[in-house]
This record gives sequence, C-alpha cells and structure tokens, in this order.
Amino acid sequence: MSRIIRRDPRAEWIARNRLHPLHASVQSSVISWMGPNGLIRKNPHAVGFIGPNGIKRIDRSGSQQGSQRVRDSVEAVVQLPLHIVEQPAFYVAVVPDMQGGHLSSHDKDLLGLARKLAGTEGAVLAVIFGEHKETALDLNGVDRLLHLQDAAFAGYSPEARVLVLCELEGQLAPRHWLFPDSRSGGAELGRRLAAKLGERPATRVWQVAEGISSGRAGAGREDVHQPVPRMLLASAECAEPVSETRHEVRALELELSVTAQLPRIQDMGAVAVDPAQIPMAEAEFILSGGNGVKDWALFHQAAQALGATEGASRVAVDDGFMPRNRQVGATGTWVTARVYVAVGISGAIQHLQGIGACDKVVAINQDPGCDMIKRADLSVIGDSAEILQALIERVAAHRQGGARDAA
Repeated sequence: MSRIIRRDPRAEWIARNRLHPLHASVQSSVISWMGPNGLIRKNPHAVGFIGPNGIKRIDRSGSQQGSQRVRDSVEAVVQLPLHIVEQPAFYVAVVPDMQGGHLSSHDKDLLGLARKLAGTEGAVLAVIFGEHKETALDLNGVDRLLHLQDAAFAGYSPEARVLVLCELEGQLAPRHWLFPDSRSGGAELGRRLAAKLGERPATRVWQVAEGISSGRAGAGREDVHQPVPRMLLASAECAEPVSETRHEVRALELELSVTAQLPRIQDMGAVAVDPAQIPMAEAEFILSGGNGVKDWALFHQAAQALGATEGASRVAVDDGFMPRNRQVGATGTWVTARVYVAVGISGAIQHLQGIGACDKVVAINQDPGCDMIKRADLSVIGDSAEILQALIERVAAHRQGGARDAA
C-alpha cells in the first residue's frame, strides 16, 4: 500500500472558507489536543468553546448560518432523540414574542435558557397568544404548549394577557417566568406581570450559570449578578438554542377564564409609518444597495413600492449614493430585520457581521460565488436593474388585484 498521503484540495478550500455552506461538515470534531511542547491546544472555533474569562463564545457574524442550514437538513434525515416529561416536578413558563407567527432567534435563545433551567425533571411550558405558524416547536425545547386563541388576545392586548397569566400562575405556580427583553412586547408584558405578582424581575439577562443570573446595567457598561429570581427578562444570545433533542409539545388543557370587562387600552390598529423615518436598528424590512446598483433612482422606487427601509453597504455610502446613517455593517449599524434584501452587495465580512441577526436574507447579485450568495436564504442571480423593475411590476399588479377583489 502506498504511503503517500492523499489530499482533497476542494475539502481544504471549504475548510478555510468559513462562509461556505459545507464548512461545518468538513471541520474536525477535536476540541483540544496535546501540542508538541506538552501544552494543551484548544480549538477556539469549536461549538461551545469556553473563553479564558469563562464566557461561552457565540457567533455574531452570521458566518455559521450556512452551516446551520446544513445541520437543519441533516436533522431532517436523522431522527433526534425524543425527550418526554410525563410528570414534571415543576414548570418553566416561557412567553415568546412570536413575531409574524414564528419563533425569532431571540425566542429560540430564550427557550434554550428555559431548557437549561428546567433540567431533566422540569418541563418547559410555552404560552402563545393568537395564531401561529411555527412547525418546529419540538426542535426548540417545548414540552408543554398552552395556545390561547381567544379574540380578547388579538393585537395589542397587554391587560388581557396579564390577567390570564396571573390565572396560570395560580394554577401551575411555575418555578420561573421567562420573557424576551425586546421591543416586540415581551419586555412590557414581563414587567406588567412582575408588578401584578409583586415580583422583582432580573432584566437584560445575558447569562445564567450555577444559580447566578448576570444582567446588563449602566447603559451596558456594568453587570449585575444575583441569584436567579422567579422572573427573568432575557436578552438575545442569553443561551444556546436547543439543537440535540426533540420534545413532545403536549397540549396543556387548562380552564382559564378570559375576562369580558372593557380594557383600559384599546388596539386601534396599525399606524402607517414612513419607512424612511424608521431607525435602521429597528427596521423589520430593509432593502440595501451596494456597488452593483447602477440605477439608484430605480432602487429608491423599488424601496417605496415594497415599503422597505433603505440601507447601503460602505462602498455605496463612500461613493455618495446614500447617507452615512444608512450604512449597514460592523462599521455602520447592526440590523435585526426579519427580511433583509441585499442588491448588488458582494458581502464583505464587516457587512455580514452587521446582518448576522437578520432572520431571512435575500441576495440579488450577478456573481453566484460571492459571499452574500453563500449567506443568503434565497438568491436571485441576474442584473439588479432588471430584477428590481420586474419586482416593482409584480408588486403593482398584486396590489391592483387586491383592490379589485376588495371592490
């Protein structure tokens, strides 16, 4: 047998390219090894690597999104072990935001923290208000599900929701209540419930370890450490999402009375807001342009037709096509949009870091091998002007059809 070591140049190239969708599949699973001088070497890129200060590293660059899709496809084939809690010793109640009817990345982190607090004896109870479209609750650590679909919980209804959560407190007495400390309603609902129950919650929690919760304070410059209270309002990346088990998601049948009294707050519906006035960090739908955009008038027209907030890469800002406050990336604004459409942006690492927390990324580019295409959930290869023009026409036709149906 030949002793020549055979090498796979393509596999080596994928291993070096952290943005490649197959990058995680070719990485070695070795976390630590003995170096030639007797020192223990550690792989800082390994999943769950603990840094020298004892903090678990969490990827914020979005470079592992491609490998996440590979893991998701593998999970679709490999059946994960089913975790069943028949008689839970206690409950950990989680009230996710469920923006758009789906679990956000913040919600998944919160469920990972709840799974950590529940251990093997407790059960994670998810309380969801209104309709939802989530189909992967079992892969995100939910043992029990309380789905409340009454019309009293539609829209902005914090009073009705707090009343039913108080009733749930009286029946189950969860060991912990977890809410996302977000602008989407979780922060307000958690604080309202804490005031109603007379609890003092821990806010902006970013870590729970060994019975101690750590939260940000002093405009993010200091940490507050305290024993884990009953109520926690957790920040994004407070824990690793559940990824190695499936859960039963058993429906919880409880007799909860929905109050019929007139609330002091009434939801008058959504108010139309000019997308150009929405701060980049708060925008949910962003149309961002880069060096590949040649017709900026058409780009602005597309943003207006879509009702999207405009963004730009650093190159477009430096060339004077967009103002500096519209720059997206590590050197500009970090965005958390639910949908981010990148037009003519190749995907520099600073830009990919800035969009790491976006839920869905759509890339329009002529180069099928650029890094933005590798990061994107949906890619359209072609001339940006032709694609934007076709998109404007499709949106106009859709709205005209909706107007005729309403008439």
